[in-house]
Amino acid sequence: MRALIVYESLYGNTHIVANSVAAGLRDKAWDATVVPVNRATAELMDGIDLLIVGGPTHMHGMSSGRSRRFGADAAARPGSGLTLEPGAAGPGVRDWLHGAGSGHGVPAAAFDTRLDGPPLFTGRASTSIAHRLRRHGYRLVVPAESFLITKRNALLGNESDRARAWGAALAFAASALRPAPAS
Repeated sequence: MRALIVYESLYGNTHIVANSVAAGLRDKAWDATVVPVNRATAELMDGIDLLIVGGPTHMHGMSSGRSRRFGADAAARPGSGLTLEPGAAGPGVRDWLHGAGSGHGVPAAAFDTRLDGPPLFTGRASTSIAHRLRRHGYRLVVPAESFLITKRNALLGNESDRARAWGAALAFAASALRPAPAS
C-alpha cells in the first residue's frame, strides 16, 4: 500500500509531524513518501492508496502568500531564533489544493500544526484542508487532526510520538476500506 504525505512547513514543525506520520505508516508495512508541497506532482499521486495533507495554522486557517511572507520576515529578524524551511516562501497547501485534481474516492486525511490552546482561539488549518480534499472527491478516513506547538515554536513534548501513532491508525483505517481479495 502506498501513501503520499504532502506538507507545507514554515519553520520545520509540520515537516517533523509529516515524517512522524510516515514512520507510523511504515510501522504497518506501508510505503510512505513525504514531500513538501512545492514538490508534490501528479506523477507522485498516481496510484496512491492514501493521500495525507498537512500545513501550519496561520491566522486561524490555512497559510496564504501574505502569512508566509510575514513568517519569512519574522525569521529574517536578528535574534528571532527561527529558521525558514527550504521552499517555505513558495506556494502553500491552499495553492496546491486548487490544482489537486479529482480524488475519485481515494482515501485521505488532513492535519495541521497550531499553537497549544482551544481551537476557538488558535484556529485549525486541518478543517479547511479536509473540506477542500472532500470537495475534490477524496474520501476522508479519519477526522482532521491538530498537532500542537509552543509559543516558542517547538512541538510539544509528545506530539511527534502522537503523530506516529496517528499514522499507524491511518494505515488501519485506510486498509479497512480496501475490498477483500477474491477467493
